[in-house]
Amino acid sequence: MIEHPLWIVEFVNAVLGPPVAKILGLLGFHVTGPEVIPNYLVMTMLIVAGVTIMSLVMRSRLSVEHPSKFQIVLEDGVLAVIGLLEEWIGPEGRRYLPLIATFGLFILLGNYAGLVPGLMAPTSNINVTVGLAITTWVYYHYQGFKKQGVVNYLKHFAVPPGAPVWLAPLMLLIELISHTSRLLSLSLRLFGNIFGEEMVIVILGSIIPFIVPLPMMFLGLITGGLQAFIFVLLSIIYLQAAVAVEHEHDGHGHDAPTGEHAPAAA
Repeated sequence: MIEHPLWIVEFVNAVLGPPVAKILGLLGFHVTGPEVIPNYLVMTMLIVAGVTIMSLVMRSRLSVEHPSKFQIVLEDGVLAVIGLLEEWIGPEGRRYLPLIATFGLFILLGNYAGLVPGLMAPTSNINVTVGLAITTWVYYHYQGFKKQGVVNYLKHFAVPPGAPVWLAPLMLLIELISHTSRLLSLSLRLFGNIFGEEMVIVILGSIIPFIVPLPMMFLGLITGGLQAFIFVLLSIIYLQAAVAVEHEHDGHGHDAPTGEHAPAAA
C-alpha cells in the first residue's frame, strides 16, 4: 500500500490515538506505534464528518423558491440516482435511495480525496472497498428475503424458473459461486483502479513534481466519478435481481407472483 505521512493523520492520532489505544487494550487488542488509527480510517472519519456538517448546514438553507446553485447540484444528483433506481427496479426503487445514494456520495468523495494534496483516497485501501462490498451483499440479500420471503428467495437459488429440479445441486453451487464472486467484483474493481491511480500519481510526482502528475490527476477526476457510478449501478442491478418479482400463471388463468431468479454476477 502507499503509505506517506499525512498531517491530518498525525494530528488525529496525537489527539485520539492514546484513548483509542487504551480502549482497544481493555478489549484485548494491544496497539503500539504512532498511528493507532490508520490512514484510511482517518480519511473515512473525515469524509463522514464533512458530509454530516454539510448536511446540517444545508438543512437550514434549503429553499423551494430560491434554491442555491449547490442545492440544485445536490437535487440533480439525487434525481439521477432515483432515475436509475426506478429504471431498474420500478416505482418502489426510491425506497432504496438512502443507502445507494450514500454509497455513491462516499465513494465519489473518497476517490477525489486522493487528488487533494495532504489527503489520501480511503477507497485505495482494500479494507474500505471490502467493507462496502460486504454491506451491499448483505443488504440486497436482506431485501430479497424481505420482499420474496425466505423460502421463495432461497428456492430460486437452487431451482430457477424453467430449470429442471434434478439440476438443483448444480444450480445451487453455481449460484453460490456467482454471488460470492460479487464480493470480489465490487471490492477489487474499485480498489484496483483507485490504488493504481494513486500509485502512478505518487511515482510521477516524486520524479517530476507539479507538472507531470497533472494529466493523471485530471484523468483521476474522470475515473473517480466513473468508479463511483459503476459501484452504484452494480449495487442497483444486484438489488433489482433480489427484489424483482415475476408473474407465472397459477393454473386458474390468473397471475401468481413468484421470486425472480437473480442473474449471474456482472
